[in-house]
Amino acid sequence: FRFVIKGSLAGAAVYLAYDQGLLGSGTQGAEALKKAQAALPPAIQELTSYLGWELPPTPKFDFSPSESWNKGVQTVMSALSVAPTRACEYTAEGWKYMK
Repeated sequence: FRFVIKGSLAGAAVYLAYDQGLLGSGTQGAEALKKAQAALPPAIQELTSYLGWELPPTPKFDFSPSESWNKGVQTVMSALSVAPTRACEYTAEGWKYMK
């Protein structure tokens, strides 16, 4: 019985992620993140008012997964492009040290 409940919850989570576009392209993921950022604060506010809790205001931040991904790819490609030159430099320094 537990297995059925856990399996259905996992299936529902995967379906929800697919339905919201989280398993699609980076653009779809960025759009889903923007929708979540717009919908989450009112939902939390409604829940806290229902429960009688008071939470501090949520911090605002601007995060773009596609820009972060592109920056990471650029950094890796830059490191790979200078790797042969750096290897030659380090080899020359090693030979000087050994002599």
